[in-house]
Amino acid sequence: MMNADLWRNGALLLLLAAFTLWLVRRDSSPRARIVQRTRQAVGRVGIDNSAPADVAKRMPQRFARRFAALGERMPVVQAEDRAKLATRLASAGFRDRRAVAVIAGLKIVAGACLALGAIALGGHLPKVGQIFAVRALLMAGAFVVGMMLPEYALAFFIRHRRKAIAAALPDALDLLVVCTNAGNSLVVAIKRVARELRIICPPLADEFSVTADELSIGGDSSQALNAMSARVGLSTMRALVTTLVQSQKYGTPVTQSLRTLSRTERAMQMVALEEKAAKLAPKMVMPMMLFIMPTVSLIAAGPAAIRIMAVFHGH
Repeated sequence: MMNADLWRNGALLLLLAAFTLWLVRRDSSPRARIVQRTRQAVGRVGIDNSAPADVAKRMPQRFARRFAALGERMPVVQAEDRAKLATRLASAGFRDRRAVAVIAGLKIVAGACLALGAIALGGHLPKVGQIFAVRALLMAGAFVVGMMLPEYALAFFIRHRRKAIAAALPDALDLLVVCTNAGNSLVVAIKRVARELRIICPPLADEFSVTADELSIGGDSSQALNAMSARVGLSTMRALVTTLVQSQKYGTPVTQSLRTLSRTERAMQMVALEEKAAKLAPKMVMPMMLFIMPTVSLIAAGPAAIRIMAVFHGH
């Protein structure tokens, strides 16, 4: 029995190793190797020239290089999907040139780890643990789930970052109004707001810093602003970008437009708070019925119940 289980585990390990090797070596043509070396060279340049804030966010470079080297060989993230994945990574705050390759390598590592766990624990399942086909399907399912885990983690980071930006954006609008009222240009105002928000909201300060650098370089300012809106993905940021682009296009005063937008966002924030407050009372009904009402009833009716029981016990 023990030998049969060892043989099954060995066969599953060989199957997992063969499948992983096939994934890694699938695109092993000379053209694919040239593309891989080019991406690795560009990734090294990007890491050397990256900002200190991005360096602090990246994982240790030794592991990042290994994951990136593995991800460059992975065919799961196709060329048409790399741009979408890079946009999502930028929305989460990861702008490194090798971020796509790193998360692709994480997919394989997470899938392999869960598959190994399924191999180790599959033999302890009752009745079906001794069936090779069932354990092979369990291993494959665990591998697929492991490859999906980095996507879920990335979605969590994006939601957390957007929530932080949405909470600090009305204050940023007020600061922009103050800076533009003082006579600062749009680029100077965005840089100043980014410095002020560095401690309060680092994600929003990071977005403003990147946008200010892109505006300082020159070129199409609307393209830089729209890129910030696409990275953040909030309706408030889209409204801000639309306001700034239209002000530059039609020559309307930026200060007046920002003041109107800030007033509107403050009103929307108050409406959202009032909506949450209105939803609070129905949400408290069930906890009160389960935890508070029994205690109050026991305190109110307890003495009377004890007296009644004493009277009946005396009779």
